Amino acid sequence: MGIKLMSILMLQVTLVAISRGVPRNGSSSKQNFGPKFAVKSIQYPSFIIFQSEDGDVIDCIGIHNQPAFNHPALRNHKIQMRPTYDPIMVTKNEKETREASDHKGNRDLYITTTAQIWHKSGSCPEVTIPIRRLAILHTDGYAYFGAKGDIKVCYPSVELDDEYTTSQVALKSGPYNQYEAIESGRAVNPSVYGDRQTRFFTYWTMGFPNFIDASVETGCFDATYPGFVQIGKDIALGAAIYPISKPNELPYQITIFIFKDPFTGNWWVNYGEKVYIGYWPGELFDKLSFSAEIVQWGGEVYSARVGTSPHTATQMGNGQYADRHAGTIRRMRVVQNSLVIKFPDWLNSYTDEYNCYDARYRWAFLPEPEFYYGGPGRSYMCP
Repeated sequence: MGIKLMSILMLQVTLVAISRGVPRNGSSSKQNFGPKFAVKSIQYPSFIIFQSEDGDVIDCIGIHNQPAFNHPALRNHKIQMRPTYDPIMVTKNEKETREASDHKGNRDLYITTTAQIWHKSGSCPEVTIPIRRLAILHTDGYAYFGAKGDIKVCYPSVELDDEYTTSQVALKSGPYNQYEAIESGRAVNPSVYGDRQTRFFTYWTMGFPNFIDASVETGCFDATYPGFVQIGKDIALGAAIYPISKPNELPYQITIFIFKDPFTGNWWVNYGEKVYIGYWPGELFDKLSFSAEIVQWGGEVYSARVGTSPHTATQMGNGQYADRHAGTIRRMRVVQNSLVIKFPDWLNSYTDEYNCYDARYRWAFLPEPEFYYGGPGRSYMCP
């Protein structure tokens, strides 16, 4: 079994850089998507309609035919097209704070208008959702009601095909070895996606009916197991993100917001400020059925060669140790009982292997805190 290393900011909250021993490649299950169910397909080479230059095949399937509804808990589920509760994404004060941060001295400007590469080739019709076809590997103290963060989009190196690196916003509930989790962010994961591109991902551990095991045997990325319900036609789970931040150039970021609808119990995921991707139905969870106990922002590396020599060379963040040029998460926010989006009252950061990956939480001379994390893995400091 491999190990994950993590650098996290946690709200217990944690800012994370992790490696732990949890293979999160999904659970076996045949899905009802692909050419048979597709209304329209976007692929490369283009044998049907459009080309996607990253090699992905995107099937636009009817929203009621998506794989989520193969889950036994969702047999009678009625699709929720919009949350009944819409948190205020940017208040006047927060907007002013962001503008002050972006233009303070020589601070980097961030651009949040990242997209997915398949958008260059076409779009899905209304009442359909984009499903990335899985052609290469298809493996069958507080109450928090939401979390948000701006994640710098980088291109970390993954050394071996059975390793991966992620940067995410996560909410968790339950004890260390029996927690449930929902996560979203960016990942390079060859075993799931078949390449080493930076891709948007969602992830969850299963709590129905009694599968809670902290991701040891359960849990899945995107739609590799039925459960996550998509409602948007513009964002495909697992699709490649562009543009990517490069050294000494303008950095790019994605905004991830996960929040619970208090009326339906569904956990929603937003990409950007107002793009509703979909939700995890409340029926899927036990410990997350009410709220999350922990919020985490940060990076993870999964490898069987963590804590060994030679150490894995899979990178976290963008491969640099924590500073303002490394992996960065900004505008960290939470939703608590008041259902108002706010800055967390208390933060704590930690790193599993500080000589291989590290994390730093900085607020001095900034309008609000920023979290830096990352590292190269194997190096002169991490032999």
